[in-house]
Amino acid sequence: MGLAQTGTGKTAAFALPILQRLIEEPGQGPLVLILAPTRELALQIDTEIRMLAKHTRIKSMTIFGGVSAHKQIQTLRGRPEIVVGCPGRVLDLLQQRKLDLSEVETLVLDEADHMFDMGFLPSIKRILAALPRDRQNLLFSATMPNEVRDLAHSILYRPHVVELAPAAPAERIEHFLRPVSQGRKRDLLDRVLAEDDCRTAIVFTRTKHRAKRMAQQLVREGHNAVALQGNMSQPQRDRAMKGFRDGTFEILVATDIAARGLDVAGIDYVINFDPPSTAETYTHRIGRTGRSDASGKAVTFVTREDSEWVRATERMLGASIEQRRYPGFESEEIDTAPRGGGRPRSGGRPRNAGGGRRRTSSSSSPSPAAHGAHGAHGAHGATSRGGPQGHGARRPSHRGKSGAAGRSGARSGSRRRR
Repeated sequence: MGLAQTGTGKTAAFALPILQRLIEEPGQGPLVLILAPTRELALQIDTEIRMLAKHTRIKSMTIFGGVSAHKQIQTLRGRPEIVVGCPGRVLDLLQQRKLDLSEVETLVLDEADHMFDMGFLPSIKRILAALPRDRQNLLFSATMPNEVRDLAHSILYRPHVVELAPAAPAERIEHFLRPVSQGRKRDLLDRVLAEDDCRTAIVFTRTKHRAKRMAQQLVREGHNAVALQGNMSQPQRDRAMKGFRDGTFEILVATDIAARGLDVAGIDYVINFDPPSTAETYTHRIGRTGRSDASGKAVTFVTREDSEWVRATERMLGASIEQRRYPGFESEEIDTAPRGGGRPRSGGRPRNAGGGRRRTSSSSSPSPAAHGAHGAHGAHGATSRGGPQGHGARRPSHRGKSGAAGRSGARSGSRRRR
């Protein structure tokens, strides 16, 4: 189980050891199944794996709904080693007997906490039942609430846990609250988007309808904006993400479909027009900026009705979140005093895993813990010791060789006879 802050290299942490093992122990697939909660994240993982495997013969593919299954079924006939998919379509093809999971040796659940929520859990359990018992399970996320940890441990066998300050935002993210009345949120958004350092931004809304309507309003006002929400077709979602990545669109107005895992370089601002539904989602949302050692800002618009959410989020972070006000805007004091207990540590400075303190200035540099989880360091840090085997699994016999696969989270040892 690998838990680390957003933008610190978790994909590389599982992809590099897996590729190393597949190079050393080739075979017909699927040998690796990677499950992700959204189509966009599945596509991103597949893209990163293809980039890392560019000079190998290892094949990777994606499986998700919203598009015809015919092409996916054709690609599966080529026996790709790695399949990256969303639970719904994976289960559908499994039931149609178009997807054979009998040779899978490694299961990866990315954004594992979300994969274990009640919406995905029934599908996940059915997929697990179709996998070989002798396998490796790898779970990665930026947050893992205690109730979800219990579910995660139910599929892990003697797990090794690497935890690098997962709940706290990365130090390079300057995050704060903007108290505002409900009726002036839209005016406040215009003010933030007009800031000199706000060249690109993700604006998060609570509903699909609001995301669509707000994107249309911003376009009419002259912004290069686009929506990303669940009612869009897959080609529309692909166009939105491609355009945002290549700079065609400077503003992405999205629901929480974009909150997890998506890696887009150079996002200056995350703007929570509506606060997220849970404290954990706050960490995921604001983690869309400040990635790969870059700095970024995250601002959340809060009204008096959001006081309980603020308290819950501060409890999770272990610190208060700074409130900032714009002159000329009607601002309301947000009461964040915990009910029946003391306040969080003052100053908005929680201690991170490395013992450092979070700074709120935009010039903050990453802590040693953040550096340790980033990029190649993240890969070694999260997979440096032997990974967990599948529930009830036999320990594989080792061939007595050393190498990256044996040292990493990817399992070493002989492949099962075919």
